[in-house]
Amino acid sequence: MTKENNSILVFEYFTASGENDKCIISEAEALIISLLDDLKEFDVSLVINESYKNIAEGYDNVNAISINQDVVSWLKYNAGNFNKAIFISAENDNNLYNITKILEENDVKIYNSSSEACLVASDKYETYEALPSDIPQPRSFKFKIDPKGYWKRAIENLHEKWQAEDPLTPLKLIIKPLSGVDCEDIVVIEKIEDLTLDLDKIFKPGSRVIVQEFIEGTDISVSLISDGTNAVPISLNKQYVQLKNDKGTYLGGMLPFESEFKQEAFEIAKKAVESVEGMKGFVGVDLLINSDEKDIYSVYLLEINSRFTTPYVGLNKIANFNIGKTIIDLIDNNMSIDDLEISLDGEVEFKKSGDSLEIRRM
Repeated sequence: MTKENNSILVFEYFTASGENDKCIISEAEALIISLLDDLKEFDVSLVINESYKNIAEGYDNVNAISINQDVVSWLKYNAGNFNKAIFISAENDNNLYNITKILEENDVKIYNSSSEACLVASDKYETYEALPSDIPQPRSFKFKIDPKGYWKRAIENLHEKWQAEDPLTPLKLIIKPLSGVDCEDIVVIEKIEDLTLDLDKIFKPGSRVIVQEFIEGTDISVSLISDGTNAVPISLNKQYVQLKNDKGTYLGGMLPFESEFKQEAFEIAKKAVESVEGMKGFVGVDLLINSDEKDIYSVYLLEINSRFTTPYVGLNKIANFNIGKTIIDLIDNNMSIDDLEISLDGEVEFKKSGDSLEIRRM
């Protein structure tokens, strides 16, 4: 079948599917608007839910495709009409993987990571095992939340084993869903004696979680772009993460963040992205600057996000180059990543406040 539509298929999952959670939508709208701003030189077909069709207004290069169903269902029947696509989606319910797989099966050229790369990055334990041993990561293990509560004894045994390796330093644990975004459902175990939490009320019985040693420090991330082989760090970002009542909440961040460990963070993030086959386009890597000066590692890698992340909204305002256009040019082999010169003009802070994402140029 000959594909006649040569425009770039563009969409963001929540605004295309008609999500009405205001807290989610504020971030989603900011991301898709930033991407549309970057693609003004291209012919764009934007899939948008009827309730958000105003997003397409003001873009002469955009043909809005208004739908009233979730975008995954729409793609199953319509992806084959397009030659190329660039999109924004999170890992929730395997949406990122499923969307990428549908596009690949319809021979659509994508300017995002491959489905296999998304599958690895979407599972925190798969990421942990996939990366080279010389990339510092917190000790990790995965468990299944069984309805009979065997998980409690398993975590107690793990804590006992890890604590024996350093008996003089009290060991804290952090428990996360294997696939999760924005610190959702994070639980911190301060003392193993206090392991009375009913995790099966937080995580569905049968779900799998990752248990890691909790390392105190500063939450950071690195934003990169990759051509599928080589990755280039764009910025070091500080993350605002609140741990309260044994729960984690992502509140926003600021960029660029200056730190004596910037180069180390850049090197770890670059190596991690280049170690996962098929990782390309915009990628975010979450890390931690360790506050324990006695530890041999200053920076730990926490996870890889094989997708556009919130810092892209800030970078869109202060980067000296067009990120979206650059990704397309790199993957189309119209430029070399070695030719890319990166500088940032100013600072940006982004905060989640109630139902909105506030973006402030500093």
